[in-house]
Parts: sequence; structure tokens; C-alpha cells
Amino acid sequence: MRTHSLYPVTVLVLALAGCQPSAGTGTASASPAPVAAADADLLARGEYLVRVAGCNDCHTPGYGEAQGQVDQAQWLVGSRLGFHGPWGTTYPTNLRLRMQALTEAQWLEYSANLRTRPIMPDFAVRDMAEDDRRAIYRFVHSLGPAGQPAPDALPPGRTPPAPYFGLVLPPLPGAGE
Repeated sequence: MRTHSLYPVTVLVLALAGCQPSAGTGTASASPAPVAAADADLLARGEYLVRVAGCNDCHTPGYGEAQGQVDQAQWLVGSRLGFHGPWGTTYPTNLRLRMQALTEAQWLEYSANLRTRPIMPDFAVRDMAEDDRRAIYRFVHSLGPAGQPAPDALPPGRTPPAPYFGLVLPPLPGAGE
């Protein structure tokens, strides 16, 4: 993990630490509580997992072309680039909006049983430890909502509008023999 990726979390922790009410003032404060070190570690782990698991590769427009040098404010907003194959056409979900619509418990249940259409490697998410899926949720949720929903999936036999990747798959070994 790059050390500069922890910088925003560190700044947030330090900034929030200064927002505590003074002892003995007797007034309630609307200031948020500081981010505990464990929470900061969880956010940093979530960011790391999003990077190395390849979430940005599809869910962040232009990420691959920019060799990962995309401002975090643009991360995980979904894409209008379709993946077209025998299953129809799928589009990478706007994870920022999706995570805002789910509680952490809902995400943990959903991600433990994730079954999606190609080309999403849902098996990789299902195989993650619960703590890793929690870290991803916390990180993505902390980014806040951004962007627009991805287009709806298209059924087989319908040609999507550009841009899209057209995937032609070879027959599976033993199929049709």
C-alpha cells in the first residue's frame, strides 16, 4: 500500500480529535466523535483491498488507462462501459451508491452470497473473510455517494450501445461432444 493513501484518514483522525467538547462545559456538542484507531485501520484496509482486489479496474472509469492514478473522489462510481457476451450485457455497478443503500449487516449478508452476471468475479468476494468484506464496506461507504447508477443489464441477443467489450467465448471442454 502506498503511504500517501493513508494521509486522508490520518488527517481525518487528527481533525476530528480537535472537535471534542471541553470537559465540564455542560453543553452537548454536535461535533462528530473522533475516528478510533481501529476504525482508521479498517478504512485503510478497505482501501487497500479495493486497490489490490481490482474493484477499481471495472467500477472506476479510466482507472486502467490511467494506471491507477485516478483521484479517489472518482473511485467506484460505476461505468457505462458494457461487457457483452452470451449472457447479454452487464455494466459495472456504482458501488458508491450501492453501499449507501445498504447497512453493514445487509452488505455482509449480500456479499457472502453474491451471485452476479459475468464478468464480475463474485466468487472472489464470497471467498473473502467477513472482516475483509466489512473493511471494504466501511471504506466505500466512507467515500459517500457520487455519480449516477450504471445502466441496466441487457438480455442476450440485444446489441448494446457503444462503448462495450464484445466477448466471444470458446465452447467449454466436453460441451457438445
